[in-house]
Amino acid sequence: MRRKLTTSLLSIGVFVLLSASFSFHVTRDFLPPAALNSFTLRQPIDRLMSHAVHELPASLRRLQSPIPMDSVLLPDWEVLLLLPLNSSSAAAGGAKLFCLFHTGATSPALPAGPSSFRCSLPNSVRRVRPFYTPRLSGATSAAAPSRGQEDPPREMIRWSTRLTYESLSTAHDVIVFAKGVNHRQGIGRPATGLRCVFSPVSGGGPVAWTLATSSAQEVFRCPHPPAANLSSAVPMRVSLATEPEATPIPTVASYRPPRVPQTDSKALPGRARVCACTMVYNVAKFLPEWVAYHAGVGVGRFFLYDNGSEDELDAAVSRLGSEGFSVTTRYWPWPKTQEAGFSHCAAANRDACEWMAFLDVDEFVFSPTWADSDRPDRSMMGSLVAVEPEVGQVSIRCLEFGPSGHRAHPRLGVTQGYTCRRRKEQRHKSVVRLDAVAHSLVNSVHHFRLREGFRTRWAAAGEARVNHYKYQAWEEFKAKFRRRVSTYVADWKETTNLGSRDRAPGLGSEPIEPRGWAGMFCQVNDTLVRDASHKWFSEAGPGGAHRMVWQN
Repeated sequence: MRRKLTTSLLSIGVFVLLSASFSFHVTRDFLPPAALNSFTLRQPIDRLMSHAVHELPASLRRLQSPIPMDSVLLPDWEVLLLLPLNSSSAAAGGAKLFCLFHTGATSPALPAGPSSFRCSLPNSVRRVRPFYTPRLSGATSAAAPSRGQEDPPREMIRWSTRLTYESLSTAHDVIVFAKGVNHRQGIGRPATGLRCVFSPVSGGGPVAWTLATSSAQEVFRCPHPPAANLSSAVPMRVSLATEPEATPIPTVASYRPPRVPQTDSKALPGRARVCACTMVYNVAKFLPEWVAYHAGVGVGRFFLYDNGSEDELDAAVSRLGSEGFSVTTRYWPWPKTQEAGFSHCAAANRDACEWMAFLDVDEFVFSPTWADSDRPDRSMMGSLVAVEPEVGQVSIRCLEFGPSGHRAHPRLGVTQGYTCRRRKEQRHKSVVRLDAVAHSLVNSVHHFRLREGFRTRWAAAGEARVNHYKYQAWEEFKAKFRRRVSTYVADWKETTNLGSRDRAPGLGSEPIEPRGWAGMFCQVNDTLVRDASHKWFSEAGPGGAHRMVWQN
């Protein structure tokens, strides 16, 4: 009898311990570390979940901002929390902020552009779906209202669905960027039947709509609504409706009134002859070399579309600005939208630039005719676009460079370290005359469609080239597995289209270093850019050693 009693008590004890352990592991994702450290398992098990949901520390129960917020659930379980324009600086107040989810789970809220934050979706929230819009929580904010006073939770918008994500107002129309309407490159829904719909941010339904005049890729254009239909004091959103009676697709895109039209953009003061636009992700280490080189040969302004960088990009841009370079960053968090970003860049900067070079940060424009110059000249890029009036685009073929024996990032930079390339030209990049770009803004990253009456001029091999330092030392190249930015190019890790020219030959879909990587893609020893840029940008360092001007 005693043995049965002992066995029963032991079984009950084991059950209690296992139940407590299970409850602890289930709730730990809901609680911040401070709550876990002070938590005791001696509380009744039925109170564990209550503690996780309702009894967060007071500092995290204070909402940082009662203003309405939108959120988008991006790939890789990342949440983008969007505040009304110009509100994030006031909301932050220097406090350490968290995203506070409807379950009580939290994750750090990291600044992401001028009016948004990024946070990781906690594992616990992923398990309990649906995903509701989080609130900002911080130690310096006002106390939260009771649960009975809170608005009903709103579900997050999924990036995998249709979404209007950006807009740009020009003097004549509004350009709307929306995904999920046109699905394939070159095959789009006609503009007929599409309309732009304008609604107050606060809700209440549409107040105006206009018919679309263009539909291509993820870019749509519509006339502005009559000013009489809108109140200048009411913040507005714009979305897209695909049928006359259809509900507009979800939107986080703000609508702004049109700009004052310019009478003659060619006569604008300070308009740069040649600019450069690129989409970047974690390129702070490479940016100074790319900017210094291209500024030296005549690029006047640089426009960076930041695709969610997590490195020291802001610090790098600030340092370049202090050195006299004109570098502007626009936060562009949307995954795989490089073509849309380039369309935005072409339309947004027509008044600031005559020509725009659309390049990546590992691509350097060079002319063999520059090799004998003792120093760089700001007229060099201008000479490439000194063309006939009907030329609206100069396309330049690319030469792809390999690791050139390097197993780490070259100390003096990519132009100095990578000197071995493939023999055959691969792809091309273009310098585009912005007022020659087609109304649709269609591009393939490599070139734009032009308006009627303009043509593309191809630069001869001896006239210009783009050194593409594509296959770098393995640790640098492997970082590309994190994401690809082009809408129509498969990610490295996907098993589709393995024979595409956008992939590294023989690499496959896994970030595993191929045997002999350091010596791959080496068919021609090419030191033209290395020698010219060393002559132009090197300076004597401590002890007489040479260093490049872009080195810290």
